[in-house]
Amino acid sequence: MSVSPPEVPLNDEDLVTRARAGDLEAYELLVARHTASAYRTAVLLGAGPDAEDVIQEAFVKGHRNISRYRGESSFRSWLMAIVANETRNLHRSRSRRDGLALRAAAADPHAEIGEDAAVEAVLAGERRATLVRALRSLSVKDREVIVCRFFLDLSEDETVTMLGWPRGTVKSRTSRALAKLRGLLDVAEVRRG
Repeated sequence: MSVSPPEVPLNDEDLVTRARAGDLEAYELLVARHTASAYRTAVLLGAGPDAEDVIQEAFVKGHRNISRYRGESSFRSWLMAIVANETRNLHRSRSRRDGLALRAAAADPHAEIGEDAAVEAVLAGERRATLVRALRSLSVKDREVIVCRFFLDLSEDETVTMLGWPRGTVKSRTSRALAKLRGLLDVAEVRRG
């Protein structure tokens, strides 16, 4: 009876190499490994109920462009950059759609416009909901850097890669965004009493 050695799970670099060579199963393993982070990224950056569509599109684009991944950063941060870009694309299309809805509401003031409560549904609890509301009131760039550094726990290098910003910009924006977020949370605490 021969005992085979235990299987060693492949790291991302090995899977990327295999995926570049056309191994679809290797890319499927990468997708399975990073789906939770991708979903969390999309939700926290404001994709709401469209988060699954955003990550699906990001994974398709990642597969299509895997030859462009240079390995200068982790595969995870490269993929999360694609998710962030897809979320930005969603925001742009939402802005156009919301503009249409506002014009329609102005034409018919009795029409209802529903609120997007998807993030609150995903993140349960009063403190989390307060944090999410404060986070959503930040500018897009402030929100992106906070999400990368503290919600996704990306290193400074990974944040630089994901957002495509210079290191100094990441440092200064992180500091300013944290100060703004603290201020918003202090105001929310005072309102709650």
